[in-house]
Amino acid sequence: MFYALGDIHGQMAQLDRALALIDADGGGDADLYFVGDLVDRGPDSRGVIQTIIDGQNAGKPWHCILGNHDLMFHQFVTSAKVLHPEILSGKTWLHHRLGGVRTLASYMGATELDHPGWISWDHANEHGLDPASDSLLAAFADAAKDAVPASHLDWIAALPLFIKAPHDHIFVHAGIRPNVATDDQAQSDLIWIREGWLDYGGELDAMYVHGHTALDFPQHHGNRINIDGGAGYGRPLVPTLFDGAGWFTLDDNGRTPLHP
Repeated sequence: MFYALGDIHGQMAQLDRALALIDADGGGDADLYFVGDLVDRGPDSRGVIQTIIDGQNAGKPWHCILGNHDLMFHQFVTSAKVLHPEILSGKTWLHHRLGGVRTLASYMGATELDHPGWISWDHANEHGLDPASDSLLAAFADAAKDAVPASHLDWIAALPLFIKAPHDHIFVHAGIRPNVATDDQAQSDLIWIREGWLDYGGELDAMYVHGHTALDFPQHHGNRINIDGGAGYGRPLVPTLFDGAGWFTLDDNGRTPLHP
């Protein structure tokens, strides 16, 4: 038996609730898989990462995959990168819809982010980075380097792109390119893919469990399971589990089967 959690997106209170539900189900010592996107949009990305690190350091069998938001956070702090070609709208990681500023606030404090020039830059750059603001961007990246613990950056950098789990399950953040061997998948597909994956109804070499594309509730699609229930948009973080025979979701009333 093992448990899994979808995209958390900085929602520390939801993570606490989900872990309590897993404990109540008897899974406190069971394997738990996180499918990435731990940060952005929610108020406490720092707390989410620290909670998972602390659990692993305490010996809990917790396994985590790299999500695209985790990668964007790491790349901003280490290289001030905010533009990503996979974001077709041209919005930067710091745009309010992507939520990077809220992640920085959890490390730096909201007061430091109240700089008038920064607020103006954040709201004005809806479709990409204005080169005239490079110096301001660099200043905030430098401030982030001072605020974000190296242990968090090192931990994110070491996260795998997929994890093979028992009973022919594979955990991945976004999905895969169908008909390409798992070990040959491109990073950009594993953490960003939608087109060619979400509409694929054919057989796969394993049951893929993923997040990335927010739903109203986890859904079993037959050949894949999407467990991103939209916590990044204010919906509950729903724990899921596989008992060796079938999939379930967890809530205050216990288990509910998750059927295709």
